[in-house]
Amino acid sequence: MIKLIMNGCNGKMGQVISRLAEEDSEVEIVAGVDINTQIKNTYPVYTSIDEFDGEADVVIDFSHPSCLNNVLNYCKRTKTAVILATTGFSADDKANFEAASKEIPVFFSANMSLGINLLISLAKQAAKLLEGNFDIEIVERHHNKKLDAPSGTALAIADAIDETLSYPAEYVFDRHNVRRQRKSTEIGISAVRGGTIVGDHEVIFAGNDEVIELSHHAASKEVFAVGAIKAAKFMCGKSAGMYNMDMLVAETI
Repeated sequence: MIKLIMNGCNGKMGQVISRLAEEDSEVEIVAGVDINTQIKNTYPVYTSIDEFDGEADVVIDFSHPSCLNNVLNYCKRTKTAVILATTGFSADDKANFEAASKEIPVFFSANMSLGINLLISLAKQAAKLLEGNFDIEIVERHHNKKLDAPSGTALAIADAIDETLSYPAEYVFDRHNVRRQRKSTEIGISAVRGGTIVGDHEVIFAGNDEVIELSHHAASKEVFAVGAIKAAKFMCGKSAGMYNMDMLVAETI
């Protein structure tokens, strides 16, 4: 049985993961961490991860970037693997958890959906084949409660495409005040916020007289929760280092 700590347990994603974990005979949430302790859970909930003095194999963090230092410090002190599924990390945050990966196993993905990671793989293949002849645009849509824009997933898609191209791409986030013709080296990134959209991502390759579109639609948060639990199983027993969804998929196939 893999023992989990759920950081951000009483948020929307934390509650979905908690429900799925109860139905999975291979994992058990032994503790939760959240500033909201009013929700009744089947496991003890603490306001700080340092209050838990039991044993755990993996920490799943679906909280907020501001919690990163506390989570990493706990995991380094206890030599516990961590899955960082939060979005909105800064460059300094990423440097922080990459440094921590020299001491502990760190899994990071801007999106825990297996489908999204397949989309990223296909977008990289398309970008390599279509380079120089097609303009690239990324459109993401999320619910009206989401704080960051563009989404971490949209940026991850753009970064993956950028790494594939033979030239450095220029990210353009807002065209309303850009009074010039579109450059061929641009990757346009647009964010839509409204209603209860769980998460839609579309990659558009627009060429002369033809358009190719790759898209992913998340109908519920369960797709991310399933990915987080799969990542927990993947990370159990791993040595120190950085891990990601590509590695999980490669090991699963």
